[in-house]
Amino acid sequence: MILQNCELSSNQDIPNLFNNMKKLLLLGDEAIALGALHAGLSGVYAYPGTPSTEITEFIQGNKLARERGIHSKWSTNEKTAMEAALGMSFMGKRALVCMKHVGMNVCADPFVNSGMTGVNGGIVVLAADDPSMHSSQDEQDSRFYGKFALIPTFEPSSQQEAYDMMQVAFDYSEKQKLPVLMRVTTRMAHSRAVVQVTETPREENELNYNAVASNWVLLPANARKRNDIVCAQQGQLEEDAVNSPYNKYIDAADKSMGIIASGIAFNYVNECYPNGCPFPLLKISQYPMPKKLIRRMCDECDSVLVIEEGQPFIEDILRGIMPGNALIKGRLTGELPRTGELNPDVVKKALGMPVDECYAPCEDIAPRPPALCKGCGHRDVYAALNEVLREYDNPRVFGDIGCYTLGFLPPYRAIHSCVDMGASITMAKGAADAGQWPSVAIIGDSTFTHSGMTDLLDAINENANITVIISDNLTTGMTGGQDSAGTNKFEAICRGLGLSDEHLRVVVPLPKNMPEITQIIREEINYKGTSVIIPRRECMQTLQRHLKQKKAKEEKK
Repeated sequence: MILQNCELSSNQDIPNLFNNMKKLLLLGDEAIALGALHAGLSGVYAYPGTPSTEITEFIQGNKLARERGIHSKWSTNEKTAMEAALGMSFMGKRALVCMKHVGMNVCADPFVNSGMTGVNGGIVVLAADDPSMHSSQDEQDSRFYGKFALIPTFEPSSQQEAYDMMQVAFDYSEKQKLPVLMRVTTRMAHSRAVVQVTETPREENELNYNAVASNWVLLPANARKRNDIVCAQQGQLEEDAVNSPYNKYIDAADKSMGIIASGIAFNYVNECYPNGCPFPLLKISQYPMPKKLIRRMCDECDSVLVIEEGQPFIEDILRGIMPGNALIKGRLTGELPRTGELNPDVVKKALGMPVDECYAPCEDIAPRPPALCKGCGHRDVYAALNEVLREYDNPRVFGDIGCYTLGFLPPYRAIHSCVDMGASITMAKGAADAGQWPSVAIIGDSTFTHSGMTDLLDAINENANITVIISDNLTTGMTGGQDSAGTNKFEAICRGLGLSDEHLRVVVPLPKNMPEITQIIREEINYKGTSVIIPRRECMQTLQRHLKQKKAKEEKK
């Protein structure tokens, strides 16, 4: 079911506005992607990152998207994705931007400023958070970005809501002339449910020239006017959240406790109470915070338990909203764990309910940490690097985000840091500035084009005494083998940044080439300046796929 009217009152059910409906079993990511397509999407802009990757991949493989020519190529990074989406919006079309939570940091500049520019065509920014850090550096909560940028935020509690909300979010974006942030978490993104979808998708917006230049040119004089307008909108955004069909106050007789649950946590509460919650339950899936509903709960209940996936976003704000004497409980007070994902058992414990006994982990099963694939070119790079670095006192290797981060683990133990996308080169430069030698950076091909090129420019401009290894496996390997933006362009990029040909070396990482590779690494470490080595060999996973595809084509001939 899809909403076309964003002004429904809180006591209205979401109407079935389409007669032509069908049911599909979808991942949360797939429901988001299909919802966007059915809402009249004209372009998706994204950089692959778990748990958001499948959204763009679904659109890339979708028949409707191909028929309509919807843009779905991967962007170089999240900042370029957000800026391209702003360009599409400027021309009146609807755009979706997808990323994992740490990608929000990369696109923060255009994202926050998009609250000032506003939109012409609707923009939805999808942030997929990763509590428990299944494949991430931290547990940051993207809802803070929505609050910070003064834009509305949606947080679906089910795959059905994820699908429905896309239409609502695009409509609401165009109604309020603001981008909309939609926040999901790993469990929502990667679990499946039956979703009822329409078979009559909305048409794309027509190209238009309605964007007002003074709104989009953020000179201080213009930006100040827009800032006043956006701040004045906040009261209406909050009133819309109070009346949203996605924010529900479900009353109950026992007022000894009230429960506030957001997003997927609402499902966990319902699992704990299959026959209905005995306490007043407030579901929050649209922000800004519906303060009117929260004050009602604080007035009526002796205590309020906040159950939310991620950081204590609601719980922290709640302490500044509540007017009464209700005791607030949640992650900050220890009823729920401060870190990690929630699940029904964790929620049961917080509610004081008995938790079913679990079987202890089997002691006979040996732990299996992740490892680089057999035959991976990164293995040969680390083997060669370790062999050379044993000849030096206190070498330091600064790593980056990608499959090759596994070089920190046995048997290689080859890197000493991994902070964020692109940090390897500038950390190596900073260490060299401090007097460290050898100072080596290792970065992957996709990460280099994502965030490493400006870092290398800094190093080249100062001729920093560092050796940079761009380990090129011809794909974005860690997230499933998507196209890499810089494939077959790295030598040209390095030359364009000012690196001399003499210290730009390309090798093929294979055991038989080990003497050549170690000699080149040794020579470039001993060079007192910036040098780049590019070990290039295709990822084993994509190579196998390409060979199968080639074989299938040959068999069809």
